[in-house]
Amino acid sequence: MILVTGATGFLGAEVARQLAQTGKNVRCTKRATSVIPEILKPYQGLIEWADADMLDDYALEDAFADVTQVYHAAAWVSLKQKDKKPMIAANIAGTANIVNLCLQYGCKLVHVSSIAALGLAKPGESITENHHLEATTENDGYAISKLESEMEVWRGIAEGLNAVIVNPSLIIGPNAGTEGTGELFDTVRKGLKFYTTGTAGVVDVEDVAKSMIALMNSDITGERYIINAENYSYKQLVEEIAQGFAIKPPTVKAKPWMMELAWRLAKAVSPFTGGNPFIDKIAAQSSYTIKHFDNSKIKKAIGIEFKPVSSSIKEVCNAMRS
Repeated sequence: MILVTGATGFLGAEVARQLAQTGKNVRCTKRATSVIPEILKPYQGLIEWADADMLDDYALEDAFADVTQVYHAAAWVSLKQKDKKPMIAANIAGTANIVNLCLQYGCKLVHVSSIAALGLAKPGESITENHHLEATTENDGYAISKLESEMEVWRGIAEGLNAVIVNPSLIIGPNAGTEGTGELFDTVRKGLKFYTTGTAGVVDVEDVAKSMIALMNSDITGERYIINAENYSYKQLVEEIAQGFAIKPPTVKAKPWMMELAWRLAKAVSPFTGGNPFIDKIAAQSSYTIKHFDNSKIKKAIGIEFKPVSSSIKEVCNAMRS
């Protein structure tokens, strides 16, 4: 039996879908109130759902019955300052629970981290798996939670756990809807006027799931892999999204001082709106930071050829237009 946590989310659902497509029996965890994604409904005969919060030890242990492989994609994501401490605690504790149960039952683990847990490279150099975030200087609660969650996996590996960590870049795909990276597509479609000068790594959700499954089915253990198709400037990214929607692309360059002002404004307004700030400090600073991610390690490990980002962008735009 294969266990997938976070299967009601964007990436977890894709992992479960690809496993079910090959006829594998999959058990997916969800909260009692979670909605099963549409892309998984055709596979109801192969997917078993278990109500198990990552912090509920007893429910999780029940979900581990007869399990030999675990894909851990569940995580709390929030930009709200009030969520920072509980989010960090929950993501770390949830991962620790998964690690402990994998050790107890002898399961192999593929843990989903993020490029948010990677540090910055020196100017002119690419970011590799050898870079690590400096948590003491990092204010982004999500990034800290992913870094510390990785530490739980490394702790498990030191205790004999068979595990691999993946650090995906910005994940795009037609099933994201208007949340996460889907929100960027929706914002451009509604008439975004500004572009920023930074760069980002981008990858299709299908390739992330494919990489995870290949790593699980390999003899590889105790390694960390950046999953990134291409490094894109934000200008090129929003221009191609606008082209996909057949609308005018953003033409005004947002300078760093504008982004600094934007996150401060968002922080001030969000308590009154009750929602997430539309941008936070880390996102604002990232929007004008040049970052290039090296994907040579994962290519060498499993021989993957990534889908061109331009093709993925077209697929997302076509899905949203229809």
